[in-house]
Amino acid sequence: MRRPSPARDSASGTEPAEGTLFGGRLTLFQPRSGYRVNVDTLLLAHFAATGRPQARRVVDLGAGVGALALSYGYLGAAARLDLVERDPELARLSARNLSHASAAGAPHVADLARDGLPRALRGAADVVLSNPPFFPETRGTAAQASKRGARTGPLAPFLEAAATALGRRGYAYFAYPAPALAELLDAARAAQLVAKRLRFVHAFATSAARLALVELRRAKPGGLVVEPPLVEWTARSVRSPEVQALVDGAPTRRAGDLK
Repeated sequence: MRRPSPARDSASGTEPAEGTLFGGRLTLFQPRSGYRVNVDTLLLAHFAATGRPQARRVVDLGAGVGALALSYGYLGAAARLDLVERDPELARLSARNLSHASAAGAPHVADLARDGLPRALRGAADVVLSNPPFFPETRGTAAQASKRGARTGPLAPFLEAAATALGRRGYAYFAYPAPALAELLDAARAAQLVAKRLRFVHAFATSAARLALVELRRAKPGGLVVEPPLVEWTARSVRSPEVQALVDGAPTRRAGDLK
């Protein structure tokens, strides 16, 4: 994402940061402080679009400004994007991003832990996307993590909402820290979701996995496919060819139009 530049918002008088993804092909407005869109968003969108390149309706849980769903729409094909976010300011920016991208959809302001999934989205999705909180709000390190820009909050409501949003043959895609993968899988099982695809992300080929990308479905247990690892860097400041192509917006995995 390129360096932000001012873009005054007439509704609030603030100046959100304006940046681009995919080599300038997707414009994104986001707050100047707090949690920032990072490469994990692109990695998860790519993983989802590879597994399910076309969707009639995508629901993004904890959508922030909508970067994940919009990235999926860029890499694949989505008829509608529904963005669920508890922060009204982020939801307002997500509406602006949808409009700027000429994408059909809408934000939905809801706290999943308190309110659950909005009724209009229950059973409506064939693809659910989520980059959920990494730290429970009650954990001692959560406040410090929040200052660094990490997200905090309970995990289970995101898995429960994903299960509620999915139709009978839907797919849910989650990103979660690799060392805490067991926590995600336990919460998924409790929500009656089963892991079917898994890919680990490594900073370097010799590094331990830092991130897990997981495809979940309503299905019988078993049949998990563990894909080859995704390596981000070949040397310091030198991205791997796969990640560089993704960041640059190479259209190698773009899906065709919806039939």
